[in-house]
Amino acid sequence: MQHIFHKGTDETKPTLLLLHGTGGDEHSLISLAKEIDATANVLSVRGNVLENGMPRFFRRLAEGVFDIEDLIFRTQELQSFLATAAEQYGFDRTRIVAIGYSNGANIAASLLFHFKDALAGAILHHPMVPRRGIELPVLTNTPVFIAAGTNDPLCSAQESEDLESLLSGAGANVTTAWFNYGHQLTMPEVDSAREWYRKYF
Repeated sequence: MQHIFHKGTDETKPTLLLLHGTGGDEHSLISLAKEIDATANVLSVRGNVLENGMPRFFRRLAEGVFDIEDLIFRTQELQSFLATAAEQYGFDRTRIVAIGYSNGANIAASLLFHFKDALAGAILHHPMVPRRGIELPVLTNTPVFIAAGTNDPLCSAQESEDLESLLSGAGANVTTAWFNYGHQLTMPEVDSAREWYRKYF
């Protein structure tokens, strides 16, 4: 997978896995990572799927309707890539914190839904429920931050609430923060995510 790796200055910190939204790339969230933790390793990945020329992490059949078969395949692809990258760059595979926005938040959530210990934690900006009707791995005390917009036209409040419920039901320690905005990534939620991150990492 196309990616960027930046070695951090503090080896006690986790590696930040950056997962962009539709139409973004591996450069899109670098400045966001610096806001969250300027001293951590950064692994920023580009999605392998193109939709009208725009990179994504998995296919969708329509707005808000995921191609579940492709989602499962791409989640496994990302999981395998993380193991390879950890070996290549010498970071601790068990200490990865995902920071995802929109489609990137959805693939991060999918890692949590499909693989135990895939992530040490996750910051999910405007995520949806990746899959329904499956049993999640045991996620005991895995910290997850969900940033949701009260006026988000692409991700309903119900989606955020359902995701929180499903992750909490699997044992994750979920914090959901609501912001009076739409689907865009805003500084208030970045500030809130940074405070959350400092509490747990």
